[in-house]
Amino acid sequence: MERLLAGKRAVLFDLDGTLVDSIGVWNEADERLARELTGSAPDRAEIRALREGALRRFRGEPEPYYCYCALLKERYGTDLTARQLQQRRQAIAAELLERVDYRPGADVLLRALKGRGYALALATTGRRSSLDIYRRKNKNIMEKAPIDRVFDRVYTCEDVGRIKPDPEVYLRAMADMGLRAEQCLVFEDSLAGVQAAKAAGIETVAVYERHSDPDREAINALADWQAADHPAVLAALGLG
Repeated sequence: MERLLAGKRAVLFDLDGTLVDSIGVWNEADERLARELTGSAPDRAEIRALREGALRRFRGEPEPYYCYCALLKERYGTDLTARQLQQRRQAIAAELLERVDYRPGADVLLRALKGRGYALALATTGRRSSLDIYRRKNKNIMEKAPIDRVFDRVYTCEDVGRIKPDPEVYLRAMADMGLRAEQCLVFEDSLAGVQAAKAAGIETVAVYERHSDPDREAINALADWQAADHPAVLAALGLG
């Protein structure tokens, strides 16, 4: 990994799961929503599989998360509209997102790269409303490495027509920065994210995240590098 940054001018990061420890938040939000709708505890693995399958299925739609909530309406037979379900899901998640934190060492890595002159871009296909919580309400993130201070460019699902594993968010970031794929490096944690980065032609580091374990073999086969965590990246790059 010592040659990771050779010839690189920009480093692009996924957010949820890669930089911040938030994947469990979305699992919990969906579990709470399902419990409200059914009155019983849902199967966690089933909830995760349903969401991830829906996002793959609807990644080319203008509002993939709305389509996911429409699927929830059909599944649970609720009188709530898909839009109402989406709003309720966001309300549940908003409370939880205020308390999440950077993964250990992630903020240190960001500050170190920024201090050495690399352009940093955040390329998430999560919603802007969620990112705004991190920007304005989450004290952990605001105090350690404020998003608008650290990143030169920020992209959410509202900035693209297709979400990961489509490479659009990474292709747009490169075009906006005027850079070629070989001048960039991506950090991701999920299979969809790694697929998106590799489809854009960018070298990719897969940072271990336990919620991605079902896809571990595929992630490791596709990514150029694997890292156990951010302290391991810092040590490998001599930035710790």
